[in-house]
Amino acid sequence: MEPTAPYKVIVSDRARQMLAGHVRFLAQKSPEAARRTKNDLMKAIRSLSHMPERFPFLNAEYIPLNKYHKMYIEKWYLILYQIKDQTVYVDYILDCRQDYGWLAGK
Repeated sequence: MEPTAPYKVIVSDRARQMLAGHVRFLAQKSPEAARRTKNDLMKAIRSLSHMPERFPFLNAEYIPLNKYHKMYIEKWYLILYQIKDQTVYVDYILDCRQDYGWLAGK
C-alpha cells in the first residue's frame, strides 16, 4: 500500500493565542511544566499531518455535526480541528477544566 501524502497543518491565530495563554498560565507555577506542555501540544498538532481522521468528531449540541474533530492531549487539553481536502485547520486549543460553551456563538 502506498503511503498518502501528508496533510498541511495550519494553526489559526486564535489557536496560537490560546496556546500562548495556556503556557503563560502554567509558567507562573512551573516553567518546566509550561515547556513540557507546549512541546506536547506542538508535537500532537504536528502529528495531524498524518491520518488526521483517526480522531472522532466533536458531538456537542452547540457545534454543527461533523464539523470539528477532537484530539485530547494529556489530561487537560482539547484540540479542535477541521479537515478540508489535504489541509488540517487547527481552530481551538482548549483547557478542558474550563467551560467552552462560548463556542456556540462562533
